[in-house]
Amino acid sequence: MRELALFLSWIDKEETQITKPDILKHLEYLKNKRNLENISRSRVLNSLNHYFSFLHKEQQINVNPCAFLKIRGTKKTSLYRIYTTEELQQLYDNFYLLFVRNYDNSHIPKNQRRQSDLSKQRNAVILNILINQGATTKEIDTIELCDLDLMNATLKIRGGRKSSERILMLEATQIGILMNYLQNIRPQLLEYHTQENEKLFLTLPEYSKQQTDSPNLMHVFKPLIKQLKEIDSNFLNFKQIRASVITNWLKVYGLRKTQNMAGHRHISTTERYKVNDLQQLTDDISKLHPF
Repeated sequence: MRELALFLSWIDKEETQITKPDILKHLEYLKNKRNLENISRSRVLNSLNHYFSFLHKEQQINVNPCAFLKIRGTKKTSLYRIYTTEELQQLYDNFYLLFVRNYDNSHIPKNQRRQSDLSKQRNAVILNILINQGATTKEIDTIELCDLDLMNATLKIRGGRKSSERILMLEATQIGILMNYLQNIRPQLLEYHTQENEKLFLTLPEYSKQQTDSPNLMHVFKPLIKQLKEIDSNFLNFKQIRASVITNWLKVYGLRKTQNMAGHRHISTTERYKVNDLQQLTDDISKLHPF
């Protein structure tokens, strides 16, 4: 809505009088006077197009002045079905209920049941961090014991080739979950390792083996994705989870703080996630124009 308010203030015209040249002039103004990059101007155009499409649908204007306009040189961003904070929590709760607390492991060979149970308990903790801290799967794999500070309720996410290091606050509900993992689950996982490992999340050996020296966690995400798809047909992948977390952060914390929390090196990367929030824009427009 900020982009819309700025445009209407700049143009100083009634909506019914705005034309395509007006839109083009505004985009040129954003480029030359405000030094906005193409991705930022594209976001503005998307917001304006959504607004005028709404007015056209409601027969308040005859023509959408943004129709067929496009900013060249912008990377197309895939739109995910965005989960609310409550829906993310429900996804976690359902996973824990179905695959940890009430999971029937009678079909699993007895000599493999302990590993199966441990992997699901570990994966529930991983999922809890994904839905709360918005980490990537690669970032999850790099978290070490020293990065977790339960006394101060913080978790350090290490920077990578494309992301910056940041320290994020833990939710109150996460303290008990992580404490239980450290005291009861991780020590059992460590028994399967041939040497000491400082990673927070540990792998398990293949069922045909007794021990492992592999520190790589990435292979655990494929079965977790499959299980989450069984729970929710809208679930696609963990990029969708991260997109949902960042989109929800934008509503609460704004652009700059969200950039830091997400580990984005460039503000334009964070701005792309505003595209996911067009439905919220529709709701806001409806409040402004209750026809």
